Parts: sequence; C-alpha cells; structure tokens
Amino acid sequence: MLNIVIFGAPGSGKGTQSELIAKRYGLKHVSTGELLRAEIKAETELGKIADSFISHGNLVPDEIMIEMLEDLIKKNLDQKGFIFDGFPRTLPQSMALDEKLGKNGSGIATVISLEVGEEELIERLLKRGKISGRSDDNRQTIEFRLQVYYQQTEPVKEYYAKQNKLTYIQGKGSIDDIFKSIEEAINNLTDG
Repeated sequence: MLNIVIFGAPGSGKGTQSELIAKRYGLKHVSTGELLRAEIKAETELGKIADSFISHGNLVPDEIMIEMLEDLIKKNLDQKGFIFDGFPRTLPQSMALDEKLGKNGSGIATVISLEVGEEELIERLLKRGKISGRSDDNRQTIEFRLQVYYQQTEPVKEYYAKQNKLTYIQGKGSIDDIFKSIEEAINNLTDG
C-alpha cells in the first residue's frame, strides 16, 4: 500500500492537493474535516460532539478521531493506499495511525508538509469563508486555529522527520506547480 499523509496549517491547500494525489495515484482520499462536517450536517451524536469543538477552533479529541479513522481503514483495506488529509493532527494520533496501519502490514510511506506563511494562510481562509460560507473561516477563529496548529500539530513534523518520512513542499504558487513538486517527491519515493 502507498500511504501518504499531507500536512500543513489550515488554508495550506491540503484538500486541493490531496484530491490531485488521490486521482493521480489511485489512493483513497481520507479527509477528516469532510468526514466531521458530514457528521455535523447529519446531526449525528459524533457530529454534535465534533461541532462543539470545531466551532470554537479546537481540535476534536484524539479518541474520537482515532476510532473514526480505524473504522475507515478497516472498511477500505482493498484500496491501493490512502492519502490522509487533516490526520494526524497530534502526536497520539500519529502513533495510533502507525499502529493501525502496522496491524494491516502497512505504514506511512511519506509525509508531505505544505509550507505557507501565516499572512498568506489568513488571507486564503478569509477568502474561502466568503466563498463557502464556512462559519469557522473568520479572523478570530482562524488566528486561534493557527495557534492550535502551531502548538499541537507542529510537533507531528518532528515525529515523522525522525522516521525520515518528512518532505517539505513550498505551498505558495499555482496549484499545478505545487502538485508537480509533490508528484516529483512521490515518484522519487516509489521509483527508489
């Protein structure tokens, strides 16, 4: 299996690039944000719990995310691999993902880290909020989400860097140019 994690701050382009990676390599796109938004829209119990965290810019607790992801992996073992978008976001989630994939004789091949400056991220998210109407895309919540990202998610980079699985990609520029850089990194991995 080819399992890839795409990593980056809110607004870095993870979703857009994940869709391109999934299509190019035939991977199952796993967007925890989309999964959670679907649960919230359906007003499920999980959705109500998730919304109480997300609406304030906080991360959904690890236990909930890990349980949701484990179920998804089990249901999709016939896939060529996964592109994980928005997961893992904490060290416990990273370790749990390694464990869950390891149980199925697999693991993370690479972690693509999209690097984008903070002002660019804020600008992108404010623009997205105007277009999509997402209630969590307002300046106060965006700034809080970025602080949560820096405190809780940035350490995940070090975890994967120690495993020699981290690849930095400049996340500013055209979607196609960014994807070409990602594609080159993945092709180097699969060719070697």
